[in-house]
Amino acid sequence: MRSPDLTAALGEVDVAFNGETSPAESGCARHCCTAEDAAYLRTPDSRVPAELLNRFLHKGAHHFTDHEAAMRRLLPQCARAMADGTLEDDGYAPHGLTQADWRSWPDRQARAVETFVRAWWREALGAAEPPYPVPDLFETACAILGEVTGPLADWTPTTDSDAHLAACVEQWLDDLLLDRRPGFLWEPPTATLTELQTWLGAHAPARLRSLGLTDLADRTALLALPYDARWNDPYWSR
Repeated sequence: MRSPDLTAALGEVDVAFNGETSPAESGCARHCCTAEDAAYLRTPDSRVPAELLNRFLHKGAHHFTDHEAAMRRLLPQCARAMADGTLEDDGYAPHGLTQADWRSWPDRQARAVETFVRAWWREALGAAEPPYPVPDLFETACAILGEVTGPLADWTPTTDSDAHLAACVEQWLDDLLLDRRPGFLWEPPTATLTELQTWLGAHAPARLRSLGLTDLADRTALLALPYDARWNDPYWSR
C-alpha cells in the first residue's frame, strides 16, 4: 500500500496537470515518433501506451516540438508509473523531467512535482524491496530536483533505509573517495558531489556500524577528510 504522503502527492499531480497538452506537437516523425504517437501529446487525458510513455520520457528535449508541454501532458501518468514501478529505466538516457525547467512552471505545478519526487523517494526508503534499485532511485530523484539536499534530508535512520544506505555506499564509495561521479547519468556540479560526500562522511559511518559493516564504515568516514588526508590516513596501513 502507498503511504498517505505519496497518495496525496499523486492526487495533487493529477489536479495540477489535468487537461495539459502539447497542442502543436509533431514529434520527431522522421526517426522515432509517428503522427499517431504525437497525437497522444496533443490530446488531453487520454492514456498513453506504456511503451510509448517510457519512450517519450527518455527522449531528449530536441525530439519534441515543445518538450516542456509534453512533459506536463505526461506527468500524471508518468508519476503513477514511477510509483507503481512500471516505468522502465532506459539506462542510457535521463528522465525527461531532468531536462525540463519545471521550477519555472506555475507555482502549483512546480510544488506538485517537488512534493511528488520527495514522497516517491521517501516511499522507496521505507520499503524493504522498492520497485527500482535505490541507487537508481536516488539518482533520479536528485537529477529531477537538481540537488541532493532534500533527498539526503529524507534519508532518516530506519532498518530499511539503513540497508539501502549500505547498498548505495557499496556502489558509490570507490568513486567518491577519488572525487569522481559514481556512474550517474546525471552530472552533478562539483559542489553537489561534495555535499553528498560530506553528508555520507558525517552520517553514514555510525549507521553502517550498526549493521555490522565496520570496514565499510571506516572507509566511508574517510569522505569527511580532504582528498590528500584520505590517502594518508592510518586506515590504509592496517
